[in-house]
Amino acid sequence: MNLMFHASTFVPLALGFFGLGTGYLIYGPEELFGWPKRDEAVDRSTGIWGIWMPGFCQLLTGVYLFVGLTWFQVFKDPALYMAALAFSVYGIHWFAIGYNRYQRSDPRPNMGMSVAFTIVSVLGLVVFFKVGDWPVGLLFCGLVLIYISDFFVSIGKAFGERALGFWHLVTGLWLMYLTFAAGLNIAAGMHLPL
Repeated sequence: MNLMFHASTFVPLALGFFGLGTGYLIYGPEELFGWPKRDEAVDRSTGIWGIWMPGFCQLLTGVYLFVGLTWFQVFKDPALYMAALAFSVYGIHWFAIGYNRYQRSDPRPNMGMSVAFTIVSVLGLVVFFKVGDWPVGLLFCGLVLIYISDFFVSIGKAFGERALGFWHLVTGLWLMYLTFAAGLNIAAGMHLPL
């Protein structure tokens, strides 16, 4: 028996954008402005937020996209494969970031992570600019800058944390625009760039 499903226009991008953007808007002020000042209570709070908002929202979005692309074939746009990959790996990565922050773990091992995530961010940048999706291509530009900054944080360079906070805030605000655009385009039939 071969089940056939109709193509769906209800791609869950807004969930992934919102989760990541929320995480960046939570972490950014602490990194850029030193507010709130990090202590055990703040690290526990930001750790929980990191696990559940950017972690869970992105992983859920990535799995949903992979299942829709492969098992049910309800999504047809090949660029969604890159979105599924990115949401999945960034979501899993945020589970680790949030848990490490919650446990107040040593950030030095993030050096290797930042190299790997710079590479996957460049991959996303190339894919989305190649398919003409400049708003998501810009998102990946922000991600590249975040992971380059995170590399310098992990090797103990003082300017790295402020740069990371700046790019978290800028990229977080862009993610809120992408959330807004995806929500209005899908739910209200608008045509904002996305």
